[in-house]
Amino acid sequence: MYWSKLYAPTLKESPSDADIKSAELLIRGGFIRKSASGVFSYLPLGTRVLQKITQIVREEMNIAGAQELLMPIMQPAEIWKTTGRWDDYGPEMMKFRDRNDREFTLGPTHEEMITTLVKDELRSYKQLPVNLYQINTKYRDEIRPRFGLLRGREFIMKDAYSFHTSPESLDQTYKDMYNAYSRICDRMNMKYVAVEADTGTIGGSNSHEFTAFAESGESDILVCEKCGYSATQEKAECSDDQKSADEPLKTLTLVETPNVRTVDELAKFLKIEKDKIVKSMVFTGKNGYVMALIRGDLEINIPKLKSYLGDQTLRFATAEEVFEKFSSQIGYIGPIGVKAVRIVSDNSVKNLKNYVVGGLKNEYHYINVNHERDYKINEYTDIRIVVDGDKCPKCGSPLKLKKGIEVGQVFKLGTKYSEKLSATYVDSDGSEKYYVMGCYGWGVSRTMAAVVEQFHDEKGIIWPKAIAPFEVVVTIVNTAMQDQVRVGHEIHEMLEKHEIEVLLDDRDVSAGFKFKDADLIGIPLRITCGKSLENGDIELKLRNSDKSSKIKIEDRDSVLRSVKTLLENYKL
Repeated sequence: MYWSKLYAPTLKESPSDADIKSAELLIRGGFIRKSASGVFSYLPLGTRVLQKITQIVREEMNIAGAQELLMPIMQPAEIWKTTGRWDDYGPEMMKFRDRNDREFTLGPTHEEMITTLVKDELRSYKQLPVNLYQINTKYRDEIRPRFGLLRGREFIMKDAYSFHTSPESLDQTYKDMYNAYSRICDRMNMKYVAVEADTGTIGGSNSHEFTAFAESGESDILVCEKCGYSATQEKAECSDDQKSADEPLKTLTLVETPNVRTVDELAKFLKIEKDKIVKSMVFTGKNGYVMALIRGDLEINIPKLKSYLGDQTLRFATAEEVFEKFSSQIGYIGPIGVKAVRIVSDNSVKNLKNYVVGGLKNEYHYINVNHERDYKINEYTDIRIVVDGDKCPKCGSPLKLKKGIEVGQVFKLGTKYSEKLSATYVDSDGSEKYYVMGCYGWGVSRTMAAVVEQFHDEKGIIWPKAIAPFEVVVTIVNTAMQDQVRVGHEIHEMLEKHEIEVLLDDRDVSAGFKFKDADLIGIPLRITCGKSLENGDIELKLRNSDKSSKIKIEDRDSVLRSVKTLLENYKL
């Protein structure tokens, strides 16, 4: 490929709306262009990278025994309504009606579609297990699309779905896909961790998220460097060695707390620590109102609460809804006197004595509160957000909070979808049984951004060889010098003959411009045909090194060997 023919419009200046390094460099390097908020076009360089990522994913899926197919993007509303996810998925789902007033969605995922597709044809236990995957475009109407390819409204994803006769069979495929995802990361030199994760709107009993470490990432993960425990913040647990307070029960008292609404304000007003306060927060969802309790120095983990209640529609009740239900403002809500509302408490409240809660009356709080005596808590569970420094639930060592980018996730779905969609097979005993299912997603387009977030410097992108748009760039320093032009073309032809992906920079621009562009787009190896040709030398330089070496051009076999050796040993 000649650079003079390549459509790769590079930019000197950073785009004003690039809010993350990968977005800046991919736009400046001529890989992508923003078409609308959260929607991007992929230019030739970006398409080459996407194709390489896709091929790695495809190869590992095939090795794991999955079979590729392609499903429609448009999905009928009926199948989503049958599973209950038409409402559960929320406003991120792109919904529309066709000219016949039939409802559809642009698929954010394909659990319903794949189950509906196979349920009338995978009828015998002899046909199972089966693992089917596609690489397709997905749509999610993000409220705030940002971070370039990391949070878009349209993105490319690999999604696989497996069907089994038993949990044990699912366990084996889950393990195979987990290992396949590990190999995908390894082949791209990614620095990553596989962590326990919340199943969210996908559902199921178990999940692991593959997270690429990056300070710019939106995923918060907790890691124990002693025993290896790791989980997303949505899923993470911690050891709470809180002991029962050794104090007598005091008299419940309602006290006036004018203009005091927050935990900080209340602790200051009453001259107490925040861990002597219990926060009461009201949520609403498809099953009505829920009051969640947690110690004042902690925060509620909403994904944990949603998972515990089995309600992905759960949200904070508005001030108007709270007042209508409890006749009290939000800052004074408490559990004493509450009727016909489910109360769920975090474990942190269990051993507290003589604490403070809202008075369920404007500008009043109760002090010296004790559950069992003053009100009843029937449900305790873990709904706290784990933070940096909390104790590991496995070994008790301090957990460390790290940032990352989710690139893949695997789920054990069980029979969630097969039961709701009446998807069964005939077992060996002649009985009808529901499929046991798993699903496995990989973000193809977001992988491009995740890799750039990990591998770049002040000059531009540093691609791993496996997904670089080209392996080698041959730079002709001065196109007016015939020797440089001749040698550049000869090397380009030789490398192409040996199936090395090479880009020849034959543009009639300054040498400095060429070098900056080569660094910006991040090709692993640069071969420079310049002034050193007067001594019969060309220069070889790896993108991730400041050092360069010279080699005699007469010995073409030596040149080829050097190029191959440098590429084979190129590691980030």
